[in-house]
Amino acid sequence: MSEASGLQYVSPYAFEAMQKVDVVRLAALSDPELRLLLPCLVRMALCAPADQSQSWAQDKKLLLRLLSGVEAVNAIVALLSVDFHALEQDANKEQQLRHKLGGSTGESILVSQLQHGLTLEFEHSDSPRRLRLVLSELLAIINKVADSSGEYFLKSSELFESPVHMEEAADVLCILQAELHTLLPITEMAEALLHVRNGAWFLCLLVANVPDSFNEVCRSLIKNGERQDEESAGGRRRTEALRQLCKMNPSQALKVRGMVVEECHLPGLGVALTLDHTKNETGDDGVSNMVCFVSGLLLGTNAKVRTWFGTFIRNGQLRRRENSSSVLWQMRKQLLSELMSILPAAKKTQIPQEGDPKRAASVYCGLKEEHVVKASALLRLYCALMGIAGLKPTDEEAEQVLQLMTSRPPATPGGVRFVSLSFCMLLAFSTLVSTPEQEQLMLTWLSWMIKEEAYFESTAGVSASFGEMLLLVAMYFHSNQLSSIIDLVCSTLGMKIVIKPSSLSRMKTIFTQEIFTEQVVTAHAVRVPVTSNLSANITGFLPIHCIYQLLRSRAFTKHKVSIKDWIYTQICETTLPLHQQLLPLIDVYINSILTPASKSSPETTNKPITELEILKVFQGHSGESPRLNQRHKITTQLLLLYYLLSYEEALLANSKTLAAMQKKPKSYSSSLMDQIPIKYLIRQAQGLQQELGGLHSALLRLLATNYPHLCIVDDWICEEEITGTDALLRRMLLTNSVKSHSPKQLQEAFSVLQSNHTQLMQILEHLTLLSASDLIPYAEVLSANMSQLLNVGVPRRILQTINKLWMTLNTVMPRRLWVMTVNALQPPLKLARQHKYTQNDLMIDPLIVLRCDARILRCPPLMDITLHMLNGYLLASKAYLNSYLKETADQDIKPSPSNAMALAGQAETMEVTREELKNALLSAQDSAAVQLLLEICLSSEEDKTQDNTEGEESLLCNLREVQCLICSLLHQMFIADPNIAKLVHFQGYPCQLLPLTVAGIPSMHICLDFIPELIAQPELEKQIFAIQLLSHLCIQYALPKSLSMARLAINVMGTLLTVLTQAKRYVFFMPTLPCLVSFCQAFPPLYEDTMSLLIQIGQVCASNVATQTRDFDPVITRLQQLKEKPKELPSTFSLTPLSVSTKEAESVDPDVQLCQRVESTIIEIIYMSVTGV
Repeated sequence: MSEASGLQYVSPYAFEAMQKVDVVRLAALSDPELRLLLPCLVRMALCAPADQSQSWAQDKKLLLRLLSGVEAVNAIVALLSVDFHALEQDANKEQQLRHKLGGSTGESILVSQLQHGLTLEFEHSDSPRRLRLVLSELLAIINKVADSSGEYFLKSSELFESPVHMEEAADVLCILQAELHTLLPITEMAEALLHVRNGAWFLCLLVANVPDSFNEVCRSLIKNGERQDEESAGGRRRTEALRQLCKMNPSQALKVRGMVVEECHLPGLGVALTLDHTKNETGDDGVSNMVCFVSGLLLGTNAKVRTWFGTFIRNGQLRRRENSSSVLWQMRKQLLSELMSILPAAKKTQIPQEGDPKRAASVYCGLKEEHVVKASALLRLYCALMGIAGLKPTDEEAEQVLQLMTSRPPATPGGVRFVSLSFCMLLAFSTLVSTPEQEQLMLTWLSWMIKEEAYFESTAGVSASFGEMLLLVAMYFHSNQLSSIIDLVCSTLGMKIVIKPSSLSRMKTIFTQEIFTEQVVTAHAVRVPVTSNLSANITGFLPIHCIYQLLRSRAFTKHKVSIKDWIYTQICETTLPLHQQLLPLIDVYINSILTPASKSSPETTNKPITELEILKVFQGHSGESPRLNQRHKITTQLLLLYYLLSYEEALLANSKTLAAMQKKPKSYSSSLMDQIPIKYLIRQAQGLQQELGGLHSALLRLLATNYPHLCIVDDWICEEEITGTDALLRRMLLTNSVKSHSPKQLQEAFSVLQSNHTQLMQILEHLTLLSASDLIPYAEVLSANMSQLLNVGVPRRILQTINKLWMTLNTVMPRRLWVMTVNALQPPLKLARQHKYTQNDLMIDPLIVLRCDARILRCPPLMDITLHMLNGYLLASKAYLNSYLKETADQDIKPSPSNAMALAGQAETMEVTREELKNALLSAQDSAAVQLLLEICLSSEEDKTQDNTEGEESLLCNLREVQCLICSLLHQMFIADPNIAKLVHFQGYPCQLLPLTVAGIPSMHICLDFIPELIAQPELEKQIFAIQLLSHLCIQYALPKSLSMARLAINVMGTLLTVLTQAKRYVFFMPTLPCLVSFCQAFPPLYEDTMSLLIQIGQVCASNVATQTRDFDPVITRLQQLKEKPKELPSTFSLTPLSVSTKEAESVDPDVQLCQRVESTIIEIIYMSVTGV
């Protein structure tokens, strides 16, 4: 708007005085400045004030004195004397008339027909007519704006263009807005003034006379503005008007800029306001407001704002209006001047020549420390402008940016950051290097980076230096992982930009052939020191990233460089929270140990961490009782545990492949694993899950695979109870006296147990208040003295407390505790020999656990411990045999180059055979354990004697409690592997245990699945056992499936009646006939079939007796009567067999006894059906 360039605008000083109504400051204004503010000041002086204070009265006097000397005041007073009510009515009528006529400018109510031009009319008119002339013209513009549908137009109006009458016209505008603010809202007036020449000047005067409307006017103009103001003349005029408003009120300029960003309108205005603000900034060395503003738009989180401003940049380049009137050009010029202001002086004029190192050294003066942060901000801004907004730099811009990128900053954290940004920008925008001189400059700078990175890291005191990034990029180039380089560049720059992989081809050649060959990379990486106290809090690219990539690409094994020591040292230098790259590093390291880099050279593998190095980390932690003093120690121990478990799992998984390659990596010894406190470490990891990331879950997975006996569900439940709220409340009762009990005092209390129970009980009760880890020193004393608890007279409370303490210790040191307990509970003879079992012995033969002192079998608290250990060692034995099978896989393969096909078939057959043998051994082991446990459930003579003495209270005896514990364990075993239940029942066990097993083991219902198969066995003993088992199952589980099984059993019994000999018939039917009573009790519909079967049996037996001795028909007759008329059962037959002679009763004839058993069975069935019992 150059037409208003010669006009005087309201100064910021004057506007601030108007805002604060500072009459003293207003009095200091010059006459031309004061003239612009007269409309508001005159109204202020004439109108009755709301402020009746004495201070305002004084200010008003000063104001009147100030106005008395100004001639133009009289004209404004005359304007204020008009009847504004009549004027508003006429204006409303004219508006209505315009709407009727469709906006045509014909007859006017406000102004009669003009005799002369508008300017002459205004000059010759009095105040009322002047108001009407301006109001009519203004309403015409407002109506045209409303009808223009957003299209910009410039209204030619001599009233607003005449330099002679502009001040009077401005006075009239201000008076009209003040008196007719309902008819003429200031926002509509502001919008209308944009469509006339000198509109910005009129708008500034209008706002200056109504200073509190500044924000309202600015927001309205911005909201109605264009998204891209540089695109149209209207947008540029709106931007210029708002820019003049902000010059008048500079304190609100940044707030107006915020409105621009909020609305995503007028980006040129935002830049222009920033340019104006930057010019007013003091010349400090900080980051300028322009850099901050543009960086915030392009690098902020608001994608809408980023797209909006990026469009402004792209469109500005397309127009090519590269002159001073372009806001984009002014912005680029400002940024370039800021960049050049921080460049070292020599850099601005000289570029080092190839082969002239002295000159190069003299030219390379360093970047000043106070300029480093600003230089980094400028680099990121140019990256954003080129990568996000699509800015195409000019030759001058590209040259200066490259000069800044290749500057050498001081060795500070900011300098490290600057070099990293420069390096990534060089990769992202390789087009900045276009000439041989620039390429030589880049190579010299890269060589300087390689040489100085160690010095920078040591001097700057940062863990993540640019040296690691150089190595990482070199490795990516060698492995052709260009996408990873792009991700690295975007991550370092902090922005997502599009980088074409093809643009990296020249940089790839430089890196792989000139700077970093693969061998150089590998040798250099090993010498890079580890990161001290590595944790997730250390960001950036670290040595661990480089080592990880080199391990993945197998560079260390290819060039025979040992990396084991570096990895071990880095694992030892870790702390919480765990760095996310550690677990992938360990995984790829394990893979490089086991898997050769190529099949042609199987020896090219890394070395594993030695057992001695691992034990150093756990040094002083005997068995499973570590006392961690340093916080980072637990991190190292957990990582090494993860390494060991992952290594063993990977070794077993690759055993076949390694055997085929005739390569046998060494497995870690069992003695090493015994010295590592696995369960304790898992508990520690559980409490640090948030800081350990995914390490805890990974350890649990490996534990379930390699050590299933440490993942027993009961243990986890018990652990929840031990570490829960109740336990915490109990520990709050902990006193100093509790802490004073030493293991030695506990041993002394055990030694006097026979004479003094109280002392031991007190110490044990106090120990229950300790945490599991605090109990560890007492474990050996507790387990060693368990045999004393088997003596007569030991209170049950002591036994239960020992059980509780043992279960608590089991949560932190299960494996060592189990071995100590098994050795302590041996029979007295073995204890006298001091025979000690090892962990390996117990895993090979878990049944050793049951070869304990016989008194334990009737001591429920200790039996509970024994069963817990038995279950654990059965699981451990399975894992042991599985791992042993995989470890010895190479024994299946005997190399024979003459017959490879036959060898493969033989290996497969051997594998199947070994697997079957292993499964058979495990099944035999489990079934033997079950049989032994069932045998323990049988009553001994001592138990029967005890039952006779206790009478009705026999269900509360030790035997019953032991039976419940055993049934609980058998239930778990049957659920875990139903085949064990099938195997045990096919083997059979004493029938007097059937009531106990069926009622006490909830999973016994699975036996219904294999009853038909068991009945079909050729041995009579198994058939008898099957029918007896089924009779109890029918009572316990009266299901449709049980009914069909009972029918099957009756049919089988009927079939066998016809095929069995006399001796076998007696052997089979004597124990099975009582089972028919249970069938009928569970399923009454089987009554007819059962009675028919019994009559058949009776007839067969009676006929055999009759042929040998005498007529036995009366017996058959009575049986028929009982079947046909059961309700007429004589009282003499109520529950006793039929009356027979003494000779008959004493008969040893099998058929006679069988007939008697048939008769008694029928009577029981009839009595049950009659009485309902």
